[in-house]
This record gives sequence, C-alpha cells and structure tokens, in this order.
Amino acid sequence: MEIPRGTLQDETFYEQVGGEETFRRLVHLFYQGVAEDPLLRPMYPEEDLGPAEERLALFLMQYWGGPRTYSDNRGHPRLRMRHAPFTVDQAAHDAWLKHMRVAVEELNLSEEHEHTLWNYLTYAAASMVNTA
Repeated sequence: MEIPRGTLQDETFYEQVGGEETFRRLVHLFYQGVAEDPLLRPMYPEEDLGPAEERLALFLMQYWGGPRTYSDNRGHPRLRMRHAPFTVDQAAHDAWLKHMRVAVEELNLSEEHEHTLWNYLTYAAASMVNTA
C-alpha cells in the first residue's frame, strides 16, 4: 500500500520531548547549578546568566530539530571556537556534566529520550575540552 505524500511525518526529537518548553526548562535548570558553581560561573562574564541561557536554549532547540533561530541570529554555531577563550579542562567538563545531569533528570524523559540526549551532551562536553 502506498501512503499518500504528506500523510506521515516523523516527529523530530525536539517535538518528541516536548519542544521549546522542555529545552528551556533543561537549560534553566542547568544554569541554576552553574550560577552557584565556583569553577564554571567565572566563564560567564555577563552579570546576568540570562543571555547565556538563551543562547544555549536556542542552540539545543535547533540542534534537535526545532526552529533555526540560533543560526538566524548568530550564524554557524562554531562551538569550539566560541569556547576557545575559556580554559575548559577535565574539571570544567565534569562540573558542566554534573549540572547538566541534574537538569536532565528533572525532565523525566523516557529512558530512550534521556539516553539519546545524554549521549549527545557527554559528547559535546568532551569536544569542548581545550586544556589538558
């Protein structure tokens, strides 16, 4: 049986996990931890973490299939380049993942979705390390 064009549409990961609301919640919870972290907080020169929170939320939404607002506003993500001015060592990597783990667990995603998201986040964190 042929399915008429346009009748089946696969949902993106972004849609499957709840869209913008889920990603904004994830990032907000993450930055609550960062705000109190003596190692990570100095990496955010802005007095208010709001702009960093917005950038990460938009990036993650776009990465997972949501709106392209991040690239429309900031161009190509160039994540390693954007993090180059900061010392990102194993301690920073571990602290970042610690706060992200707490945030991910608060989302109460399905096991499959949590696993998929966590695999990406651990890969992303490792790829930002720029100092031995």
